[in-house]
Amino acid sequence: MTFSSVNPATGEEIQAYSEPDLRAVERAIEQAQAAWTAWRATSFEDRARVLRAAAQVLRSRKAELARLMATEMGKPVKQGEGEVEKCAWACEHFAEHAERYLAPDDIDETSSVVFQPLGVVLAVMPWNFPLWQVFRFAAPALMAGNAGLLKHASNVPGCALAIEDVLRTAGLPDGAFRTLLIGSGRVRDVIEHPLVRAVTLTGSTPAGTSVASLAGGVVKKTVLELGGSDAYVVLEDADLDRAVEICVAARLVNAGQSCIAAKRFVVVEPVLREFTERFVARMRDKRVGDPLDEETEIGPLARRDLRDTLHAQVTTSIEKGARLALGGEISDGPGAFYPPTVLLDVKPGMPAYDEELFGPVAAIVKARDEDDAVRIANDTIYGLGGAVFTRDLERGRRVASRLEAGCVCVNAQVVSDPRLPFGGVKQSGYGRELGAYGIREFVNVKTIVVN
Repeated sequence: MTFSSVNPATGEEIQAYSEPDLRAVERAIEQAQAAWTAWRATSFEDRARVLRAAAQVLRSRKAELARLMATEMGKPVKQGEGEVEKCAWACEHFAEHAERYLAPDDIDETSSVVFQPLGVVLAVMPWNFPLWQVFRFAAPALMAGNAGLLKHASNVPGCALAIEDVLRTAGLPDGAFRTLLIGSGRVRDVIEHPLVRAVTLTGSTPAGTSVASLAGGVVKKTVLELGGSDAYVVLEDADLDRAVEICVAARLVNAGQSCIAAKRFVVVEPVLREFTERFVARMRDKRVGDPLDEETEIGPLARRDLRDTLHAQVTTSIEKGARLALGGEISDGPGAFYPPTVLLDVKPGMPAYDEELFGPVAAIVKARDEDDAVRIANDTIYGLGGAVFTRDLERGRRVASRLEAGCVCVNAQVVSDPRLPFGGVKQSGYGRELGAYGIREFVNVKTIVVN
């Protein structure tokens, strides 16, 4: 069986790939297990040497990798270069801090807790941040002494192979991180393989449900980072200049194709009109175009079918009473482009309110006051991220503590950071990546008592 990568800006095929047969996948898993038995015995210093080298390789290939992301999934090259740099940062961060994060916890003179690697971990990863999503798993998992298998999204096979090559070039033992170019239908076999000890997935809630069910059936640990419908709450005492700039940037990151991109803007009535006018004006200014052009701010969506799904959500929301303030029309041409779009009067029962909009579409929701804004923000099946805008920082902390999400920022955009735990609640998933909490997800928390 073969599959192809397609340039979403032009619709042209980039390259065709053949899936490995069953025996080839079996060998890759066996090689990962063999590599792990040696890798787990290495010191933190030895592992850190490889991760620091990986950071150097990433930076040396920054332009090449950014161009690869642009052609496979449409990310503007400037944003792609930033993604590569963030991957390098993650490698360096865990190289420096993993030993401290996993230091034994001595309870008393006879009892201690140690953190030991689980083994081979399967990562099922999405296309929207094709390097970062993988490295934010791989850097802590490898530093903890695990081995990795990558089942990447089928539209970014070049990125998947490039990641394996970066780690191999950095000196990671052969087999300790392997890319499997397989379709989603073959993930079950890998999860159920006895040498695979755990699974992490970043993707849609339905994909997470499927993987969690399969892993649960064979009693294997999972970490899930799933969809989001992040609410950005704008209160009456917000600095609107700052709020508008941050909200527009947060909605349009990666052409809006991010689980933690701002989706719903919950604005209290006293500032609704002024915020909306400024927000629409800034959205209109953004430049859509060729992702290989360094001046482009918004590239195409990753696939035409994703663009069509998004447009259907917009048109259905309008049919149900939302007002279109900007965008909302598909232009002629071969690419999967969608314009910056703003919907007003968004209410429950509309896709723009109830569902995740994975593209550059903003939903503005009116709230009466702070309490109503919190109610609306929490009125979702998701709970990944959120933000609050207010000049009163104590008020911001108080409101942030009331929002049901894994990360809430005050007067700032939600972003992932290697130093901080990242993940969600409700149907946005469970478990954490990054930071001290993330590196402990795929270890055996072992109690040792000596009398």
